[in-house]
Amino acid sequence: MMKTVFEHIIIGCGGIGSGAAYWLARRAGGQVLGLEQFELSHPHGGSHDYSRIIRLTYHHEDYTRLTPHTYTAWAALEEESGVQVVTKTGSIELAVKDSPHRREIETYAAAMDAAMIPYERFGGDEVVRRYPQFHLDEEVDALYQADTGIADAIKGNAAHVGMARHYGATILDHTPVRAIRPFDGGVDVETDRGKFTCRRLIVTAGAWTDNVLGSVGVNLGITVTQEQVTYYATPYLREFSIGRFPIFISHGDDVIYGFPVYGEVATKAAIDAAGPAVTTETRTYDGDPDRERRVEEWLKKHIPRFLGPKLYTKTCLYDMPRDRNFVVDFLPRHPQIIVCSGAGHAYKFAGLLGKILSELAIDGRTDFPIAPFTLKRAAITDPNYPLAFHI
Repeated sequence: MMKTVFEHIIIGCGGIGSGAAYWLARRAGGQVLGLEQFELSHPHGGSHDYSRIIRLTYHHEDYTRLTPHTYTAWAALEEESGVQVVTKTGSIELAVKDSPHRREIETYAAAMDAAMIPYERFGGDEVVRRYPQFHLDEEVDALYQADTGIADAIKGNAAHVGMARHYGATILDHTPVRAIRPFDGGVDVETDRGKFTCRRLIVTAGAWTDNVLGSVGVNLGITVTQEQVTYYATPYLREFSIGRFPIFISHGDDVIYGFPVYGEVATKAAIDAAGPAVTTETRTYDGDPDRERRVEEWLKKHIPRFLGPKLYTKTCLYDMPRDRNFVVDFLPRHPQIIVCSGAGHAYKFAGLLGKILSELAIDGRTDFPIAPFTLKRAAITDPNYPLAFHI
C-alpha cells in the first residue's frame, strides 16, 4: 500500500518545488512527498527549457542580499549529484544614455553597491571592444558582471528530484491536487490518487497557485502571463559560443535579453514580461509574431550575426503578484501551509528558495532575509494595488 501520511508535502515540482523536495529530503528523508500534476519537467509552466539567467545583478537590495547564496545552493546540488547546473558566461546590461532607462543601470549599480558585489561600468566603445558582435550606434551606459551565467532548468529540476529520491522522498507525477483541507496540526491533500496528510504543506504551484489556494479561500491576486523565447540557428556559432559572448540584457521600453549558444545549437532571445494575461486554461503554445518581430528588429540593429533561421519559439507562464516580488510566507490563517511564488524571475533562486522553504517547514524560521516577501504586504492584501511588472 502507498504511504499516505508525511511530515511534509510539496504541491508543484517545478524549479522551486523540486528544490524544496531536495532540501527537505536531506533532513527529513522519507517524510517528504512531492506532488506534480503533469509529468516531471513538463512544458506547461515556467520551469522548463535549457537556460535561465543566474546573476548577482538585481534592481533592489532585497534581492542582492540573496543572490550570492543562489550560487552556493546550486553548488551544493552539483557537488552531491555530479550534475553541472550553472555555467558562467558574464553579462552585459545596457541602456541608451539619453533615455529614461539609463536610471535602471544606476538602480542596479546601487543595489550591488549595497551588497558589495563587484561590477564594471563603461560605455559602448568598451562593449564593442570586448564583444565586437555588438553594433552600437548610440551612446550607452553598460554594466558588466563576471559571475552571471546560465542555470540549466532541465538539469536543475532533474538533479533536485533525483537527489530528493536518493534521500528517500516520494515524488509522484501525474497527480493533480483537487483540494487542500487544513485541520488543527496538519493538512489533508485531496488528489486523483487519493488523500495524503501532512504536518506542513508547501505550495509551489506557479501559475496554479491561486487555484490551489482557492479551497482555503485565499487569492493572492497573481497575474498569469504567457511569455516566450525564440531560438535562432545562427551560422556564426563560434562567435556566440560560451566564452566568446555573454548573456545580455537591454533595458528599454522592451527589456530584451539573450544567451550565447547553449542547449540547442542556436542562440536564444526574448522580451521580459511582455506577454498577455491568460489563465492556465486559455493559454496557448503558439508564438506571438509581433513579439518575435520586435526582438528580431532589435537584434538586427544591435547584434545582427546573432540571428539566423528561426529554430522555434517556445512559450511559458509567469506567475506575478501585483508588485512582481516573491512570496515566501506562512498563510496567516493556516500557518501549517507555506506559500512561495517566484514572480516570473525566480529560477536562479530555485535552489536557495528550496532551502529556505525547508527551513521554514522544519524549523519554523530562516536566517535568510525574506521579510520583504511577506503575504502581509499591500501588493497582496490590496486588490486595487497598481500592477508593476517591470524590474
